[in-house]
Order: sequence, then structure tokens, then C-alpha cells
Amino acid sequence: MFQKVSPRSNLQSALAILELIYHSTVRSVRKSHGNAFFAILNNMLQAIIFVMAFYIMFWMLGIKSARIRGDFLLYMLSGVFLFLTHVKALGAVAGAEGPSSPMMQHAPMNTVISVASAALGALYVQVLSLFVILFIYHVAFTPFEVSQPFAAFGMLVLSWFTGLALGLVFLALKPWFPAAIGIVTTVYQRANMIASGKMFVANSLPPFMLKMFDWNPLFHAIDQCRGFTFANYFPRNSSLEYPLIVGLVFLMIGLMGEFYTRQYASRSWDARR
Repeated sequence: MFQKVSPRSNLQSALAILELIYHSTVRSVRKSHGNAFFAILNNMLQAIIFVMAFYIMFWMLGIKSARIRGDFLLYMLSGVFLFLTHVKALGAVAGAEGPSSPMMQHAPMNTVISVASAALGALYVQVLSLFVILFIYHVAFTPFEVSQPFAAFGMLVLSWFTGLALGLVFLALKPWFPAAIGIVTTVYQRANMIASGKMFVANSLPPFMLKMFDWNPLFHAIDQCRGFTFANYFPRNSSLEYPLIVGLVFLMIGLMGEFYTRQYASRSWDARR
């Protein structure tokens, strides 16, 4: 409060912001547990249990026999983990601390840092969980090969980006309609259990079923990821540009909405509710 603020160069300001984002990301990752290791382990176990539940469900439904030629776990992970990354990023950003949060009373803190740390925390946990699962599967069970690993990982980042962009729109609307946005966020996350199309191969879908999924950018990211993962699969019914364009559009809308909301949001709104 009584410290003299000395002017900073652009480089010093950028480094200070990056340091603050780093500490905020660590806080968002370990906020579920006091111990950092157990906080990360808890998030990893959630992802592992989710993958195992889908593995058993796929096996019981007989979807395993209708998979793309190749490793079944890779086929499943290409859908499940992109879905998890998308909805986790959306939930983390939509639930990030907004302009009326007590954290915003600290001078260096702002909503951009809050959103960036929440999104990066979600991405970090999902990427770490993915690599741990793939390492254990490769070493303990059977070796596997990904046709284009960097491109496949790029689709994971793309699904995270679209979740971040849509979550930013929900974050901008949340101070105005908190109850409604909470319901919409939950419904969207649950609907993507089916609407993401992770249980289907896009090339095998008839046209009337394809129309049920091709509006969803996550569906395109998953199908393109399978094209990069398996050497003998060539996605014909999905686009690489569509999720990128949709993500950029929602990102711009979310940034404009957040800037507008930040000018009017007040803690008194929550008090009157």
C-alpha cells in the first residue's frame, strides 16, 4: 500500500505477468489438496477411472469390434481424452475468478491472469495424465505406435482451445445470469458425452447421423486426431479448419464480453441475489 511503484519496461512487465500466471496456475492445480503431489494424483486418478469406465463400457457394448484397425486403447483415448480436455478447460475457465472476486482486490491480479491460469492448469493435468497412461500402457502391456504424434497432440491442444474459448463466453455471461449459466455449462458438458461423437467413427456414419454431430467442433477435432493417430484412417467427414475458426470466433466474443462485464460487475450483485 505504501510502496513506491517504479516504472517497468515492457520486458519486465511481461516477465512479471508470466510469473504471476505461473503461481496462479500452481494454485489452481493444487487447490483440491494441500499437498501438490496428491492434488495432481487426485486429478490423474479421475482421468484414469474415466478412461477405464469407458473401456469397460465399449467392451460391453461391442464397440470394440467396430473400431478402426489398430490399437483399441489409442482409439478410445483419442476420443475420451480430447473430450475430457475440452470439458475440463471449459469448466475451469467458466469457473475462474471473475472481476468481482476478492482475489481481484490485489493489485497485480486481473481476470486475464485468472483465466490463463485456470486454462493452463486444466491442460497441464490432462497432458500429464495422458502421458502417464500411455507410458504405463506402452511399458507394462504392449508397445504401440502413433502415426503422427505431434499432429495428434495438436488436436488435443485444439480441443483445449475450443473449450477455453467457449468457457470464456460463459465466464463473461456468468455475472449477469449466474444460475442459468451454471445450468447451461453443466448441460453442455453432459451433452458432449454423446454429441462429441467419441464413440463413433465419422467415416462410418450415415448422412442423417452425421448432421447430428458435425456442428460440434470437438467432433471434428476427435476425428482429425484419429486420422493422425492411425496410419490407415483418413477422415473424410470432418475439417481441421472448422474447430479452429469456431474457437477463434468464440475467443473474440468472450474477450469482448469479459471486457464489457468487467466495467459493470459488482460484488453487490451477489448480495442482492
